[in-house]
Amino acid sequence: MITVTDFSPEAVILGAGDYPRHPIPRRWLQENAHVVCCDGAADRYLAEGHTPWRIIGDGDSLSAENRHTCASLFRLYADQDTNDQTKAMNYLRKKGFGRVAIVGATGRREDHALGNISLLIDYMEQGMEARLYTDYGVFIPAQGEITVRCPVKTQVSIFNFKAAHISAEGLRYPLSDFTNWWQGTLNETIADTFTIRAEGVYMLFINYPDLPAEQTS
Repeated sequence: MITVTDFSPEAVILGAGDYPRHPIPRRWLQENAHVVCCDGAADRYLAEGHTPWRIIGDGDSLSAENRHTCASLFRLYADQDTNDQTKAMNYLRKKGFGRVAIVGATGRREDHALGNISLLIDYMEQGMEARLYTDYGVFIPAQGEITVRCPVKTQVSIFNFKAAHISAEGLRYPLSDFTNWWQGTLNETIADTFTIRAEGVYMLFINYPDLPAEQTS
């Protein structure tokens, strides 16, 4: 059974997008012992009064001052074949972490945001349990059959990547083998759990069942 708010990440990756305002990702940034900052994201994290566990990237956006003062925390990956989020995820996977929350990965650059979101499918296929949390909800990669618990009237969107024979119970609108991302958006729960069945992989976006971010900042 999947729930939105009860996820307990072993590590947190902070991207260089919009700094989180919602209490869920902000709490993790304050309390998790293994916060990995993607390059320049460390500048804001340090400015908020926190110290990252690791800083990972190619060093192109981290300030010279913090690169010097945090030299022992910095892990340089100069290759351009992957982005900093994936460099951080690969680092955590090699260190034995399996459950990771990604925050600060959206905003500022929509092309980067779409890339960061789509990479969740790759991480899942590599055996990682990764979720990407924004100020409004959570992206969860999935395959096969899953059941999610959340309040009635929770807003849910489903994005088809490589799935067929898609169906659901507990959602207001029926699902099909969507061929365009917009077709699975703006659904809604009609029970306190919903189940999706499919052959292949897909992505969920579930809005938080609590106050919107602008009321919690």
